[in-house]
Amino acid sequence: MLRSFLTNYDINQQIDTFNGDKIAFALSLLPEAAHLAVVPVSQFHVGAIAIDVDGHFYFGANQECSEASMGQTVHAEQSAISHAWQRGAKQITDIVVNYTPCGHCRQFLNELRGAESLRIHLPHSRDNLLSDFLPDSFSPKDLGMTERLLDDVHHSLPALNDADTLIQAAFQAAQSCYAPYSKAYAGVALDTGEEVFTGRYAENAAYNPSLPPLQVAINLLRMSGRTTDEVKRAVLVCTEHGGHVAMSQALWQHVGSCELEIVKI
Repeated sequence: MLRSFLTNYDINQQIDTFNGDKIAFALSLLPEAAHLAVVPVSQFHVGAIAIDVDGHFYFGANQECSEASMGQTVHAEQSAISHAWQRGAKQITDIVVNYTPCGHCRQFLNELRGAESLRIHLPHSRDNLLSDFLPDSFSPKDLGMTERLLDDVHHSLPALNDADTLIQAAFQAAQSCYAPYSKAYAGVALDTGEEVFTGRYAENAAYNPSLPPLQVAINLLRMSGRTTDEVKRAVLVCTEHGGHVAMSQALWQHVGSCELEIVKI
């Protein structure tokens, strides 16, 4: 049975054999997280677990698409963070990962509130601060931003009053996305016929580590044990600027089995 999310209650029922050590327990689960990787290009499985302020575990794994640009890749830390975001996490305190975070991921993690105290745990080294891996960093504060990734936001976008339920789901994702720099708001909704999975844009001060909304939605879908072949309908709601249409279509044409509907706001 797929396990990609554990509540604090679930965890406390299982950590006796680890002497109550939650981080040791998370480290033991990394092979399960890495097993969720989709890596047709690199064959290199990276697993990560994000731990929020309430003690919940959110699994993540790296994801690639052999037919699309490597720039469409989702890194394991991004996967875990966006998984936590989509499940309602408000702040991440710890990241547990089976390999040292690359520069791309270090910059992505730096967008989180509390990044200065974020702890990174590796199989060979625990309790590292993000600042240990990213000294003299470039962050939102350098651009005068007070908003941070995972903060509750609600953008004042023009309402889509006549839109159907799935379009409204994508619109709600766009309304709560994280795009403080470009204001290029975007959200995606994927409908399997049984469940709707949404994703929202997660921007970065350094731009390149930004995570598109389609990847966030696909990641949640996969972390829930589903595949893109099961999607019956897909919708992207986005601003005209930001490149979301081209980016999303370039990936969806290779992983989707239905048309990607575009609604511009």
